[in-house]
Amino acid sequence: MKELSKLMDYRPDIKVIDATLRDGGLVNEFRFTDEFVKALYNANLRSGVDYMEFGYKADKEMFDESKFGPCKFCDDEYIRSIVGENNTDLKIGVMADVGRCNYKEDIHDRSESPVDLIRVATYIHQIPTAVDMIEDAKKKGYEVSCNIMAISTAQESDISVALDILGKSPVDVFYIVDSFGSLYPEQIARIAALYGEIADKYGKKLGMHAHDNQKLAFANTIEAVGDGVDWLDATYAGMGRGAGNCAMELLLGFLKNPKYNVYPVIQFIEKYIPEVRAAGAVWGYDFQYLMTGLLNQHPRTAIEFTKQGRKDYAEFYKEIISQE
Repeated sequence: MKELSKLMDYRPDIKVIDATLRDGGLVNEFRFTDEFVKALYNANLRSGVDYMEFGYKADKEMFDESKFGPCKFCDDEYIRSIVGENNTDLKIGVMADVGRCNYKEDIHDRSESPVDLIRVATYIHQIPTAVDMIEDAKKKGYEVSCNIMAISTAQESDISVALDILGKSPVDVFYIVDSFGSLYPEQIARIAALYGEIADKYGKKLGMHAHDNQKLAFANTIEAVGDGVDWLDATYAGMGRGAGNCAMELLLGFLKNPKYNVYPVIQFIEKYIPEVRAAGAVWGYDFQYLMTGLLNQHPRTAIEFTKQGRKDYAEFYKEIISQE
């Protein structure tokens, strides 16, 4: 049985990362107003959140700037227009996707940037490039984490090899990522044990990034906390791709650390989330996302189902189960 003290007490090593602009940006092409972003920054400051992820460092040769808001690219100048010199305890992060960013050119030296943390996102087959990105970011002076995506579709032996390679790199944190929202708490416990063994071997921290296809993002994050995972991703109102993520208001309400205050999160959600939904952004649990989660599939088919306004759930299930 898990020690009750692990859930009733708090660990000072816990870090909360707000991924609203990055994962949430996937549902509205990152078209956030400056007012929204500044209000989110201030809400994070007041609530005690440790890191605020501003979005992606996407390659402008691959992605048309006119089709996305600025959080798709996270230029240093844009971030500074929101946070100034950010003389606060809140740190700034950005995500760099393997194969979708020009990290050597677009990620500048830490001394020239308002960014503190580079979050490298990779699939298992891309690990060598991920290591090069980690080394590049470290040389430039950043904290670095690494998200191995879609681990629910990977062999445990392959995950172990990938983690061992990452462990030998200068990365600070590696993340358990339930990309498809298909994992259960019991599986998170086993995965955390595997990750934790290698993290302890190399002196690394662990993080958790959950999706809510089966309404388990919060439950899986709680499980991870009890299993010794310290870095926890969440988004305001669960805003994120498809079914969304672990909700910030749930996570801060759960954590016992007195540094965290859920009230500013509630205030922000009340004022700003309805207008984002009214503008057409759609996310959150629904049957189509449940189905892809149950089948351990990428939610792209469910996202397209949602965009088309379909309601023929049984037909959709027959379509996607035939892809198994």
